Amino acid sequence: MIYPLVRELAVDGIPVAVTCRVLKIARQPYYRWLADPVTTSEMVRAHRANALFDAHRDDPEFGYRLLVDEAATNGQPMATRTAWAICAANQWWSAFGKPRGGKGSRPGPPVHDDRVNRVFTAEAPNTLWLTDISEHRTAEGKLYLCAVKDVHSNRIVGYSIDSRMKSRLAVAALDNAVARRHAGGAEVAGCIVHSDRGSQFRSRRYVSALNRHQLTGSMGRVGAAGDNAAMESFFALLQKNVLDRRQWRTRQELRIAIVTWIERTYHRRRRQDALGRLTPIEYETIMPTLAAQAA
Repeated sequence: MIYPLVRELAVDGIPVAVTCRVLKIARQPYYRWLADPVTTSEMVRAHRANALFDAHRDDPEFGYRLLVDEAATNGQPMATRTAWAICAANQWWSAFGKPRGGKGSRPGPPVHDDRVNRVFTAEAPNTLWLTDISEHRTAEGKLYLCAVKDVHSNRIVGYSIDSRMKSRLAVAALDNAVARRHAGGAEVAGCIVHSDRGSQFRSRRYVSALNRHQLTGSMGRVGAAGDNAAMESFFALLQKNVLDRRQWRTRQELRIAIVTWIERTYHRRRRQDALGRLTPIEYETIMPTLAAQAA
């Protein structure tokens, strides 16, 4: 509201008429507000709405029950019913909710152009990374994996595992990928990071992480699985070699199995035709030496 500013300027000696004329607002509504200013309960509701909106913007797939948790974490606790009323009044619905008004919701617009166009090749490491999220069931509930793959060697350079599919899952995977490459002395600035249009990859936090690491975002089309097929092939291998092998009782049990398979089997034991029958680790070790010899 602009009225508190008018009141502050009036206290400093600037006439209300002058301020209203500059701001192009009527004086009578201001005087009505001055006689009955915003109540404490209205201010509390406004702060709660702001916290819910921030959480909804970061994770559009969350329903009001999960938004309550996020708002409480940010210092605005409230009853679930209160959160529902605020979200309903502002039409902050989950992206996965039922269509309302007879119209299905469309995926959000891309925040990046498609810079890959299904050409999943890279002549050097840290030129093109692919990322995606998969979900897996356990007796305790779902477990989500976000992985980042370097197209040059098919190595999973970073990943994150969590019980909730939030934007921080994708951000953590990206941060881990950058940290791993930097630890090896490599530079990643300018690398293209390609994903689908999932809300996690369109979130403010994820875009900020890309900019922080000087990475270039890229997004495929809606409903076109082929736009990220190279990443889907990794998840298919994980499904076949780990997830479908048995029933998983706990999230921790599955988490350990996923990490073990990626680091011990996929990276160091599984030879790939596309890499000349080398493993990803062998390929990254041998290729710089071959390039130096050729030079």
